[in-house]
Amino acid sequence: MTAIRPDRNTAYGESTTAKPVSDESQLAMMDAVRTMLLSLGEDPEREGLLKTPKRVAEAMRFLTSGYSQSLDDLVNNAIFDEGHNEMVLVRDINLFSLCEHHMLPFMGRAHVAYIPKQRVVGLSKLARIVEMYSRRLQVQERLTRQVAEAIQEVLDPQGVAVVVEASHMCMSMRGVQKPGSWTVTSAMIGCFQEDSKTREEFLSLVRHQPSLF
Repeated sequence: MTAIRPDRNTAYGESTTAKPVSDESQLAMMDAVRTMLLSLGEDPEREGLLKTPKRVAEAMRFLTSGYSQSLDDLVNNAIFDEGHNEMVLVRDINLFSLCEHHMLPFMGRAHVAYIPKQRVVGLSKLARIVEMYSRRLQVQERLTRQVAEAIQEVLDPQGVAVVVEASHMCMSMRGVQKPGSWTVTSAMIGCFQEDSKTREEFLSLVRHQPSLF
């Protein structure tokens, strides 16, 4: 059985950990943005660009703030013994992330389900787990698996299922230039992987469009 490893970050087969961002790193990012502007033939001293390096550095720190979060701190013991053993599904969790290949955005939604072994987690924590892993440089396939493995690690449920649907700006704005295309990825653990009926129930609930009002 494959070991659960929710961070799934490797460099040439070896695990790697992101380093904390310091004030020196902030200044280095600002200098890098100025260099990019100069390389594009722009003038970083003109009025519209004077504060751009600072804004870009602050935006990148926010968009990658998931590196500074931990799963334990995020869940914060919000696990409850409710004696529940039927599917729990939170669907249409909006997400925004940055493709690690071009550092362009991809955005979409995640559908997250698990079948408890009596214990449940606060519903908002599922959205926060999606958010934490989204706010890193990512590929969609890894993001999907990270979310599933994190929930498995936190709850040890009977199974976890995650589907992510996203549109990638690296496909829409450059390269193949195909706006409107969507990428769908899934990760199934435990009974969702082993039991076709359980998997189909989840997928049918994801396909169904709810009308709440």
